[in-house]
Order: sequence, then C-alpha cells, then structure tokens
Amino acid sequence: MFDTKTLQQYYNGFFIQEPVGNNAFSFAQRHNRKIFVPSIINGSLDDLAIGHEIAFSEMEEGREVNYKGLKSFIYIHEQNKDIFIFDNHNHAFFFWVYAYQLGKLKPQSTLVHVDQHKDTRQPQEKFGKSDLKEAFKYTNFKLNVGNFIPPAVSLGLFSKVIIIDSETAFNQALPSEFVLDIDMDVFSPEMDYIKSSYKLERIQSYIKQSNLITVATSPYFMDQDQAISLVKELFKGLS
Repeated sequence: MFDTKTLQQYYNGFFIQEPVGNNAFSFAQRHNRKIFVPSIINGSLDDLAIGHEIAFSEMEEGREVNYKGLKSFIYIHEQNKDIFIFDNHNHAFFFWVYAYQLGKLKPQSTLVHVDQHKDTRQPQEKFGKSDLKEAFKYTNFKLNVGNFIPPAVSLGLFSKVIIIDSETAFNQALPSEFVLDIDMDVFSPEMDYIKSSYKLERIQSYIKQSNLITVATSPYFMDQDQAISLVKELFKGLS
C-alpha cells in the first residue's frame, strides 16, 4: 500500500493563485484567478464527491467558465490494486513518481492511456529528478492537463505509451502488464460515436490486468456528476 500520510504532506488542500500549471490558461483574461487542489484521503468509491472550489478556469469565446473539481482525491487499495482518483489529469505524474520510488512502477514500463486527448505536448521545463518534493512542485506548478506524459517518458518511467482514443485503438491487443491511466472524458459527448457499454467493457478488462491505475475526472472536459457515476460503474467489482 501507499503511505497516505506521506501523500497528505503534499496533497493537503491548497490554492494555486499564480499563472502557473493549470491556472495559467487565460489567466490575464479571467475574473477568477485561483484554482483549488484538494487533499487526498485513503477512501473508497463512496467518498467520491464534487467539491465546493473551482478546479479549472478558462475563457471560451470571450466568456469565462469555471468548473468545480473533486471534494477529495481518493487513494484506494483493493484486490492488490493501487488506484488514484483525482480531477485534473496532470496529477498522475506525481503518483507515478511516488509509485516508482516505492518499487510499484518498474522503470521502462508500458503506459496504457485511455483518453479523448493524447496529453503528449512538451512542457516548457524538463524534469530530471525522481525526488518526491520536486515532483510535486513540477506536477502542480509546471505541468498542465495536456503535457504530463512526455516528462514521465523522459524520466524513464515508461518506454512505451499506448494511447486508446478511438474505436480502432480500443480493439487492439494489449501486453500482459501495464500501468493504466484513464481520463473519464473518454465518455464525453465528443466520444459518443463509440458505445458507452463497449468502452465500459473494454476499460473494465484493462482494470483487471493492471495493478497501478490513475483516473482523472477532468472537470473542464467532463460533467463531474457523470464522471463520478462512471468511475463507480468501472470499479464496482472492486468494492
């Protein structure tokens, strides 16, 4: 199991108020100038809930949009699986680094990334350390929801990334071992051309194969009530 107390030294509930990380998007044009990162708890699917604070702000066609994230990030250890559930997707990087430190993520692993987006943009600053404190700073103040995979590859955590973002990709065969990364926006309206029942079935099969799983509810791209409901459906066999 992961040490929740160690995780809570970093994820203890805080605001990002500078134009960095996910708060940099349209910062100068927005009225809301801060986003919230909640604390993490050792919990269960029943603890999943929408929080009261804004987790993502952006401008769309001249209009400011603000989205609430999760009340808490959740760590679940069930059936020999370590599962992290959070809102903005860049937090996966921190949990991967911690898993690597604990020997739960082997270097040069395969990442199966189930997402509407590839999230493979290059961040402006590189990360060359596996120190947890520095990984936390980098995750929250340098990375954003679209660029967290390349630094994990550069760090040597992953040597192969399999992106599941289409019907063809869902049909492909996967290796026997992999780290699973799920973005719930794969169920967004833009992805409705693939039946939800089929996506649920395929992702549930991936969950059975993987022992380290990160899940993003993605407030900007996905209705959070629906995201929470679907997360519970995906993992119902574990509770």
